Amino acid sequence: MSMPTFHGSGAKARSTSSGSLFPASHLAAFLLTTSIFFVWGMSNNLTDILVQQFRKSFELSNVEAQLVQTAIFAAYFVMATPAALLLRRFGYKVGLVVGLVTFGVGTLSFLPAAAVGRYTPFLIALFVTGCGQAFLETAANPLIAQFGDSATSERRLNFSQAFNPPGTVAGVLIGTWFIFSGVDKTPAEVAAMKAQGTYTAYLHGETMRVVPTYVAMGCAVLLLAVFIARAKFPASLDEKLLVDTTQDKASAGAYGRLLRNKGLMFAVVAQFFYVGAQISTWSNLIFYLRRYTTLSDKGSGYFLTGTLIALMVGRIVSVPLMRWIAPSRLIAIYAVINCGLIAVGMFDPGMTGSIALLATSFFMSVMFPTIFALGVKGLGEDTKIAGSFLVMAILGGAVFPPLLSWIGKELGSLALGYVLPGIGYVVVAVYALMAPRLSPPVGADTVANTPLYP
Repeated sequence: MSMPTFHGSGAKARSTSSGSLFPASHLAAFLLTTSIFFVWGMSNNLTDILVQQFRKSFELSNVEAQLVQTAIFAAYFVMATPAALLLRRFGYKVGLVVGLVTFGVGTLSFLPAAAVGRYTPFLIALFVTGCGQAFLETAANPLIAQFGDSATSERRLNFSQAFNPPGTVAGVLIGTWFIFSGVDKTPAEVAAMKAQGTYTAYLHGETMRVVPTYVAMGCAVLLLAVFIARAKFPASLDEKLLVDTTQDKASAGAYGRLLRNKGLMFAVVAQFFYVGAQISTWSNLIFYLRRYTTLSDKGSGYFLTGTLIALMVGRIVSVPLMRWIAPSRLIAIYAVINCGLIAVGMFDPGMTGSIALLATSFFMSVMFPTIFALGVKGLGEDTKIAGSFLVMAILGGAVFPPLLSWIGKELGSLALGYVLPGIGYVVVAVYALMAPRLSPPVGADTVANTPLYP
């Protein structure tokens, strides 16, 4: 059975516009799940602010500061499979609640980390936060994709993911307003403060600026966990899954089936390179702006906000286009455009290059949810495990940011380090062009393409 809706712009491409986009029932559960996309968007892009703030307050190198991203995104790799196994046993709702509680514990851990006053406890707190986010992404993405007609899964996931960019914008603005002090000490001022013995207290004060924001976010996340726990989800997701012997035998070979699934495996590779490209572009952007423009920390924070607005606008514009353009073709076009914009950022550093890097966010907009939806399409009961593979691919966000900084250091130019996200977009383009021709899922049948509920 061939995979529908991914073959060009003809009748098959138009099939993406048929069917109901939203679930006929349990709309409250759908909307609560969608709100989670806003929450982790805010958290993910607050880390871009943390990279610069910790570099300043702990006097780190660029590579050391990027361990903030490594701590968060390495957790996705570690926890995605345990999260998928929990989902298979207890359902999506339990996965969401566990993820939110873990997320909240991680962010509240910023308070004791600040009391210790060292970098490592913050990295541990971020890792715990990332573990919570891994549960949320493993649960929320496939849940939304299956929350209705399978013919509209890409559009539905892109709809929910559209709430992620407002969260990212809110995260960067909150970080810019409440974490960045706007105080940049000159070398002479630093020397004077060291001579007076006040520099250590100044650095501690800069570190403490991160605590109120993260504690407040932790409280909000735990409150959302209460709402999710009390919400009525469909019975197939809301109740403990009783797995009989037949189901155990059927699910035992899931990993083998999925590892032999060329479409899923290539989607995992593409997701790894895409997430790496996205996170490394944003995470190093403040360093890029401080080096090649005259913008301050706060000015750079506002510029970073512009990249996230571009992402949001890109999703608003692009999701309707999927009614007429096959999703795989659209992200192929966008990946090629981003290769060109990255080249401008590399070879014309300054405000022109900065604007080019900002513009890549517009074309990033639909890549993650589209690759995800294409990867899990038609996998039926294997969807949760397949989703965990795609969440594990978020490891790219742990690897690329420090690697970009290291390449820039070795080449003597941070701008040239942006060759790394350029390579990422090449991989995405190749995947998107090949996706329509990849073999269908092993063992796929009509049942596998049926959503969990209407």
